[in-house]
Amino acid sequence: MLVLNLKHISQEFGGLRALDSVDLGVEQNTIFGVIGPNGAGKTTLFNLITGIYQATEGELFFNDQKINGLSSYQVARLGIGRTFQNIRLFKRLSVEDNVRVAFDWTQAAGMLSSVLGLPRYRREKKAARETIAELLELLGLYERRMEYADSLSYGEQRRLEIARALAARPALLLLDEPAAGMNSTEKAELMELILRMRSGMKLTILLVEHDMQLVMNICERIAVLDYGRKIAEGTPQEVKNDPQVVRSYLGGEP
Repeated sequence: MLVLNLKHISQEFGGLRALDSVDLGVEQNTIFGVIGPNGAGKTTLFNLITGIYQATEGELFFNDQKINGLSSYQVARLGIGRTFQNIRLFKRLSVEDNVRVAFDWTQAAGMLSSVLGLPRYRREKKAARETIAELLELLGLYERRMEYADSLSYGEQRRLEIARALAARPALLLLDEPAAGMNSTEKAELMELILRMRSGMKLTILLVEHDMQLVMNICERIAVLDYGRKIAEGTPQEVKNDPQVVRSYLGGEP
């Protein structure tokens, strides 16, 4: 079953074609990688999927529902979460509160329930505390939950951003260069974490990343973008041996 299905997606900015008729299908409960040189259109693709941009041409489907024209808020409500290339944390809030901020907007109880402390509100707050604790435990941040976000190492801040994305309980998680700036140990831990999230939370993961070792080790399928066009798609081995990919991106002779 395709969780995400993009059909002939194009995006133009003032005459510049950032994406050119891209097709992409992501199967449920898989880890799908998107690679390509800087300027290939990878982040533009993420911004289209999450409603930040609206496609110039083509159709986007999430769980068979067309999502063209939906706002970022509506897309997130459907079950698509993401992280960003540049870390976007509330640095003077605690680790726990950073996740709580992302969690609170998903709650169904309204302001009146909150003010009056009605049973539904109390149940949701209790469930939220438990879920936040579980997420921080999964991400290896529980022991630092009361510390300010800016006291964390770079790798820990990356993991906190993932925890915040997971707080909205997405079915599809988009990770935009999650290993950027990490050392080799942090990258190895990140690979293990992504695999645990996929299996433990039944997630489908779409991953943009420049670290080829990480991509090749955890992705079942990979698509390659170059100047806005998809030039290859397949298993890691197929992509690694594709002559056009070798010539355009991986370097070397085909």
